[in-house]
Amino acid sequence: MQIDTFREYCLRKAGVTESTPFGADNLVFKVGGKMFALLALDEIPAAANLKCDPDLALELRDRHEEVRPGYHMNKRHWNTVELGTGLPDGDVRKMIDHSYELVVKGLPKAQRARLSAV
Repeated sequence: MQIDTFREYCLRKAGVTESTPFGADNLVFKVGGKMFALLALDEIPAAANLKCDPDLALELRDRHEEVRPGYHMNKRHWNTVELGTGLPDGDVRKMIDHSYELVVKGLPKAQRARLSAV
């Protein structure tokens, strides 16, 4: 998956905002004020940090060489995923969806209701 495709896919999700709190080389995607993805634009190959259930995180790391413990993140709950290096786009989309859903699930009920109404 290319950087622009990753970005567009994240921004299509309900309630997502994009910012650069860590500098222009890192795009942060949030829902309900909570980060679910960080896209490092200066990495070669491009890489993204995605939140992940700890058990699934280990499984994905075992299954895909492009998935490793989250760089500069809690390695139990975050994976770093290389983009454009052979990991199928569908798998990356599933990882983005999973990350987004984990964060949404942790939001207060009223916030979740507003997101589902969008």
